[in-house]
Amino acid sequence: MTALPHAAELSVTEATQRGVARLVADAEQGADLVVTRRHQPVAAVVSMRRLNELEEAAADLRDLALVLVRAATDTGRRTPIDDVLSAFGHTRESLAALPDEDE
Repeated sequence: MTALPHAAELSVTEATQRGVARLVADAEQGADLVVTRRHQPVAAVVSMRRLNELEEAAADLRDLALVLVRAATDTGRRTPIDDVLSAFGHTRESLAALPDEDE
């Protein structure tokens, strides 16, 4: 369980005995809990703060992967914006003539 390295493990039976209110209270106090069935993780109970941290870390990892792929595959070749617009059937003028969505 690398995402929750210091999580307390408890079985489904133990989680049932604790009850939802206590599991939530433990999570609110900062405890990461992993519920297991037959010694296999099946669920996690974490605070919203911790969930946000995990989501931010996942987003950072995706960004890092993109940067690494870009660095590894960059040939130095650049495409002018006018060529990109042309490939989609536009010019700078045709884009400028489009109405704003906010209006």
